[in-house]
Formats: sequence, C-alpha cells, structure tokens
Amino acid sequence: MRHDLLPSSVHSDSALAFGSQAVLAPFALDLAPGRWIAVLGASGIGKSTLLRALAGLLPQARVTPDLRGRIAWMAQTDLLLPWLPLLDNLCLGARLRGETPDTDRARALLGQVGLADRESALPATLSGGMRQRAALARTLMEDRPLVLMDEPFAALDLANKRRLHQLSAELLSMRCVIFVTHDPVEALSLADRVYILAGAPATLTLAAEPQGARPRDVLAPEHVDALRAIQASLLTEAA
Repeated sequence: MRHDLLPSSVHSDSALAFGSQAVLAPFALDLAPGRWIAVLGASGIGKSTLLRALAGLLPQARVTPDLRGRIAWMAQTDLLLPWLPLLDNLCLGARLRGETPDTDRARALLGQVGLADRESALPATLSGGMRQRAALARTLMEDRPLVLMDEPFAALDLANKRRLHQLSAELLSMRCVIFVTHDPVEALSLADRVYILAGAPATLTLAAEPQGARPRDVLAPEHVDALRAIQASLLTEAA
C-alpha cells in the first residue's frame, strides 16, 4: 500500500443536489494514514450518499481530488458471492480487473481473520460473524489507502461486533478509514474524529475528537461527556 496515494484532504465546494433539492452541503475532511473518521446522523439524512460521493459513484458530486482507485469499500452486508469459495471471493476484485490474483496473500489474509481452514467454504456454510471477517479480509485484499465502510458492524451481535472492532482496529491501523454508523458508542470507540450529519441540506459538524488506542472504553470518564453530547445532538435532530 502506498501512502502517497492518499491526499491530505478531500472536499466539495458545492452542494450535492438531486434535481432541484440540495441534499448534501459543501464539506471538507482531513485525511491521514491511521486516521478513522465516523459519520453519525439520522436515517435518510445522507450518510451513505456522502460515502458514495467520496467513492465517485455519483456523477453530480464534485469531490476534489478524485479518489477513485484509492478506495476499498466494506459494506453493511458482506456481499460475498454465494457460489464462490472464500478464497475466490477474496480474489474477485483482481479477476474483474483482468489481473492475476495473489492467492498467497489472500490465504495469508484469511489466516489473519481466523479463517485459514475455510478457504474452500461457500459463504452459506459460515456464520454471520465469519462472513463479516471474510468481508474485512476482502477489503484488505484491495490494499487501498482509504477504506469506506457503510455500517459494516450493524448486523452483528454484541460479541461478534466487539471481535470485529478489535480486528478492524488492528488490520486497518495504517489505513485512513471513513465509516458510517448509527451507534455513538461505536463511533467514539473507533474514530479519532466523530462528525454528525444533520440539517437540510445535510451539513457535517465535528462533534468529538477521542484520544487513545482503539477500540476505546467509551464509559471511561474522559469519554462520557462526549458520548452524552453526541446522544443529545442526535435526539434533538430526530425530534
């Protein structure tokens, strides 16, 4: 992974509109290897739209610089192709690009996420937590400096969510990560900068800058006030 492919910042100087309706106000985000950015907000406010704009998936979005080719995407659902074994799922991106997959690296990544003995398994034979670990390995297989994650842990039970938080914190420690979540605890546990997206058009506002190694104990005294403030902001916006 080349860190020089990651710009120091990304911004949009004009609002993103669908037809005559502006849905996302101009924004700017500072990027850096190892930085995690969380985006919170009400359902339908535009969090996923923001990620799609950053990924270059919305032609009307004027995001500078163009980040395409520098991004790996981890979705809320694992998106594993059900007819492919895990190893082939990890190698799919390379094959779609007409490249020769690095199967040794794919096997090593499956080992890192605790699935070394499942490379020939079909997704349907795996638990939800195992599938999300495979999705994390596939994200790492793309070896991009910027990782966009759209509620990647939302469907997991508490135990698996904690395992994936720890694993993601370890394996994505040198990437810049921007992730969407509805959970203030998750945001404060993982992110270095927590933003709230609110309003019409939706505007990004910096709400907290937690310190310390991730995942953090957000019930520790130094984080409780930030947690309460974020929860209050989200409840006020919802009301």
